[in-house]
Amino acid sequence: MKIFKMIALAAAVCFGTTVSAQETFTVKLNDSPHGKVIVTPALPADGVVAAGTVLKVVATPDAGWVFDSGYVSPQSRFGYGAYTEYMAPIFEVKVDKNMAIGASFMEAWRLEGHRVINDVVYAKPGEKVLKYDVYIPEGAKNLPGVVIIHGGGWSSNCEDIMRALARELINDGKYVVASIDYRWINNGDGDATPNTMGNLIEDCYGAILHIQEHAADYGMDPNNLAVTGDSAGGHLSASMATLIERIGDGGFGVTPGVYEFKPTYMPAGMTTAEARESLKAIKAAAPSYGVFDVATLGNFVQGLTDEAKEAVAPINNIPDAKVRKVAQWQVLGTRDNLIKPEPCQAYVDAQKAKGQEAYLVMVEGASHAFFDWKPDQRTKDTFIQYGVPYAKQMKEFFNTIFY
Repeated sequence: MKIFKMIALAAAVCFGTTVSAQETFTVKLNDSPHGKVIVTPALPADGVVAAGTVLKVVATPDAGWVFDSGYVSPQSRFGYGAYTEYMAPIFEVKVDKNMAIGASFMEAWRLEGHRVINDVVYAKPGEKVLKYDVYIPEGAKNLPGVVIIHGGGWSSNCEDIMRALARELINDGKYVVASIDYRWINNGDGDATPNTMGNLIEDCYGAILHIQEHAADYGMDPNNLAVTGDSAGGHLSASMATLIERIGDGGFGVTPGVYEFKPTYMPAGMTTAEARESLKAIKAAAPSYGVFDVATLGNFVQGLTDEAKEAVAPINNIPDAKVRKVAQWQVLGTRDNLIKPEPCQAYVDAQKAKGQEAYLVMVEGASHAFFDWKPDQRTKDTFIQYGVPYAKQMKEFFNTIFY
């Protein structure tokens, strides 16, 4: 999937889907089953719209259905590309490329029994505002928390893509779930200074500290946390579980031989030593089809010294269970064409060698990214086929730790 996203991005650049000098673009209104989408001003029959036109989009579900998301999908020579999603049923789109507009609707029962707090801002270290969403079961009080970290090659997607997994994890009222965003690696967010893997790890730790600080508002127990994530989020969630002892003020490579992480967000008055103790509330992790060693991290740690690369690789930082226990449970599809079983098993073996509880569950027939949720029916069907039953197994694993 990462490879295809890179190809789609290259195609968008090569074939000029966003050409500022262009005066018109083609806008298509996609069919949106189980609801209707109205665009104002109305699109002409040929779909040709002046560049810079601002379109107001209103999505309305049919009876028994609810709004899931609105979206814009840029068009290139290879078809429509990655989605930009909107979590409100009324949104505006500026026409600056060839695009398709539509909305996703879902069964009303999927939103029953919980509430969602969207877009809680925890930091702004660069161009992008960093935020998270919180999924709270009715009557939640001092429940264990699960923090989800999305995937996308460390360079795409946001917390919205994990909303279906969040709903599955809260559906029996045993957990509060927070789904977090972080900076994209290198210059993906438009930052002048490239973001390193260390920065992304600091963002995720900062988000968790912010969640802990406000846990009472969410009905969450800040002292009992689990982390999960898929693909790049698998690496980052495993990092949250293993790298806590590296939290400090020393900087990442500023001093030779010192590779420490200072969370992007720190509660007022908290020291890094206190942050390190607070984050030991992470007692379990479920890093789905993730990346755990230097070799698999590959180009994403290019330019770092060997010691720095090891500092961001979970397999090199597993704590001894006598010092700190953190159980981990992985899933990997048998048809995953990006992540291979051998490094995942090596990570399990390395954890067991440290006395930790660790599991690798193979998902027969599944490909990559089956915990994602997007507007297209294929992604939804994949989640229903694989994401639903394995989210249940993940939750059963968490139950052994917290209940």
